[in-house]
Amino acid sequence: MKVLKADVLGMCFGVRDALKVIETIEQADDVTIHGELVHNEAVLSGLRERGFHMVAEQRRRPLPVTETVLITAHGISETERRRLENAGKQLVDTTCPLVRRAHDAAQKLQREGYHVLVIGRRGHVEVQGVIEDLHDFDVVQSVEEVRTYASKRIGVMCQTTTPARMVQNIREAVALKNPNAEICFIDTICLPTKDHQRALEKLLDEVEVMVVVGGKNSNNTRELVTRCRERGLPTFHVQSADDLQEEWFDGVEIVGLTAGTSTLDSTIVEVHETLLGIHAAATVS
Repeated sequence: MKVLKADVLGMCFGVRDALKVIETIEQADDVTIHGELVHNEAVLSGLRERGFHMVAEQRRRPLPVTETVLITAHGISETERRRLENAGKQLVDTTCPLVRRAHDAAQKLQREGYHVLVIGRRGHVEVQGVIEDLHDFDVVQSVEEVRTYASKRIGVMCQTTTPARMVQNIREAVALKNPNAEICFIDTICLPTKDHQRALEKLLDEVEVMVVVGGKNSNNTRELVTRCRERGLPTFHVQSADDLQEEWFDGVEIVGLTAGTSTLDSTIVEVHETLLGIHAAATVS
């Protein structure tokens, strides 16, 4: 069995930068991480072991118990930032700069009088951070949700990990259903997401099965999985090498491997080596 790795896979610079910041903190029990630092169970487990206070992303309304609060790579709204600062919290900010760019784009569209359409996953922490500072908006998850909007000025931006093909389809649907509206689009898909998606596309015609490594709550990982399945490939979403099952690869000659942008390098290496081990075991038997 041959294992082909995507040319681009695994951790992006935003996640690496956030992890570098967390490594410099000496007194972990003095810090509350405001949500999940990254959507990666291995990383989160390590943070718990170090003693960091952590709150679930959907349960952040009670004020953190510690004076120091670490803002995750997914960012928060300015509304939430003010709430924390007004409560006397000291913020350590690891927001990805490309997420900040998405916030800025939404605010620019709002200032210019557009009804803001945020293309992304409803309820996702990044999307929540964007819309908490908006007054006139809709979150759009699919082409089917697009409708005719009352505003004659529609501004469109997107969650940074949204697939480019989805954004294009939604943009076309918005234009079709709002032919008399002025539509302004700002592309806020991050470059690492685009690079991961392009690298995946190159693999899809060369493999029989795909393995996608990443956290269960990672949006960009789920989008990679979705794309593989759209192409009709048997696809397995795993968080670690322990999730792999030998029977998945019975009779398979070529396996593709990719990973989401919050996946540790060490995890990818372990999955790759385990896949090669499965091949070796099958050859011996």
